[in-house]
Amino acid sequence: MARKFLYLVAAVIVLVLLGLLALRLWPTELARIAFVPGKAFAAPAPLRTNAYEAPVMWHARPGDAGGINWLRPQGLPPAPPRGTAAIFYIHPTSYLNRAEWNAPLEDRESSVRARLITRMQASVFADAGEIWAPRYRQATFGSFLAASANAEASHQAAYRDVELAFAAFVKSVKPGQPIILAGHSQGSRHLLHLLRDHVKGKPIRKQIVAAYVVGWTVSIREDLPALDMAACKGPQDTGCILSWQSFAEPAETDTNEDAFDASNGLTGRPNRGGTMLCSNMLAGGTSSPAPASVNSGTMKADEDALTNAKAKAELVKAAVPARCNDRGFLLIGDPPEMGNLLIPGNNYHVYDYSLFWADTRRDALTRLAAFEARR
Repeated sequence: MARKFLYLVAAVIVLVLLGLLALRLWPTELARIAFVPGKAFAAPAPLRTNAYEAPVMWHARPGDAGGINWLRPQGLPPAPPRGTAAIFYIHPTSYLNRAEWNAPLEDRESSVRARLITRMQASVFADAGEIWAPRYRQATFGSFLAASANAEASHQAAYRDVELAFAAFVKSVKPGQPIILAGHSQGSRHLLHLLRDHVKGKPIRKQIVAAYVVGWTVSIREDLPALDMAACKGPQDTGCILSWQSFAEPAETDTNEDAFDASNGLTGRPNRGGTMLCSNMLAGGTSSPAPASVNSGTMKADEDALTNAKAKAELVKAAVPARCNDRGFLLIGDPPEMGNLLIPGNNYHVYDYSLFWADTRRDALTRLAAFEARR
């Protein structure tokens, strides 16, 4: 009996080692098997044009009695009087199921996760004004692993919801009111298209304080010209765009670079060989390097922050430095302890906002003040 038990233990160890080896050798292929839907895309029914008049279609919006309790890390000074900005924030992917190409609105798990992500990320803008954060039928995580017509169709379906939400937001914004636009990952992809389709050349363009297109590639050569929006060059710039993608070192960025080089920019031309916009929050949004000593505060949240609406966080000063490499990735030095949501290759994608939380908050408030002073 003892010998059989030892054989069983040895077999389990071998299986675990083989599994780890497979993950190391074929991570993308295994992820596709696990997350890419196995059926053809079927377009979700269009939402009513006035769908976003209903409070239930928002994770957060002004006047919402059941609104989000924004995550304010310990160590942050008391909140100042709320700013005058209207903030439109688009959450990243929270639907991990391969059952559908787009998340059903009634999917509770992805909705709760999106609300908690919003609580963490958009909290950085809470002192600048009122936050609008729409629910939308986001493309599933697996769609970003599949370069297919199905995947692109799911992204377009999600974007149509975001367009309707943005139209409702714009309708509610006061004339001349400062606007901050923000997103992360999938949310930033949609934000880029909003900037091209619904901000460029529109009256609302003059109201933009800044657009934080975080956790998504922004091609300096092929995206910025299509947006009529320059990269922010200093902390007093307004009407400009910021973007960054965080990696610890040694940074394994090959997969991200390959995906960028294989894609087209908003101009319709290939991104291959181009450079991505890299905004360093520790250097006033410029691409200059900065030491950890100037990092005003990294937000370290409780481990259950994505399952517990009452989770807390602390502000840790001088946690990481930041510098942009030659392709436009933001490197943060040795891997910091942030939590268990790291992506292989020292990719700190999930923590793009958290790593520079205090400095991003200050950046938004500084640009808002500069915008109001010019107005």
